[in-house]
Amino acid sequence: MTHDFNLRKPNPLLIVVSGPSGVGKDTVVQRMKERGFPFHFVVTATTREKRPAEVHGRDYWFVSKEEFARMIEQNELIEYAIVYGDYKGIPKAQVREALASGKDVVMRLDVQGAETVRKLAPGALLIFITCETEEELERRLHLRKTESADSLALRIATARKELQRIGAFDYVIVNQDFHLDDTVEKVRAIITAEHLKVDHRKVDL
Repeated sequence: MTHDFNLRKPNPLLIVVSGPSGVGKDTVVQRMKERGFPFHFVVTATTREKRPAEVHGRDYWFVSKEEFARMIEQNELIEYAIVYGDYKGIPKAQVREALASGKDVVMRLDVQGAETVRKLAPGALLIFITCETEEELERRLHLRKTESADSLALRIATARKELQRIGAFDYVIVNQDFHLDDTVEKVRAIITAEHLKVDHRKVDL
């Protein structure tokens, strides 16, 4: 008896890399880009001010609140939220075009955004990046020195709450200091394993 295995290209995955502020999710996604992983990396739109090292269109789409309001009204966003007083959102067209091309799509989102995507697209693959301990997370946030004492206190409190949402995710990876490439390899291994599943995740947006 012979089996005719269908070796068709598996459905593209919608991958969300998430976790609290300070765990290094931005750095993980940046290293994936540097290593030339064959994914479409979604660029988030935000109304916050651009930081000195950031590039418009690469790190974020920096837009005015008026433009963001128009995008909401026109239903152009997969999800959006107010994060520390500023709006962030994912443009639908960008994600749909990438999935239609057959590419896996990687989004970097906060925990609230990841859970919104799961409701909208139950077949999305959610990966939670975290630290070894809450103390380590707090230390990393202090070291960033990118906000006032009040903003930092809010960020730490929010991060602690977000750590409790781990049950909403499919996988968890501890991103240890000085082991960035190990973390990136684990992300790639998860994605590879998902493509080898008999029943593929299906994403409809």
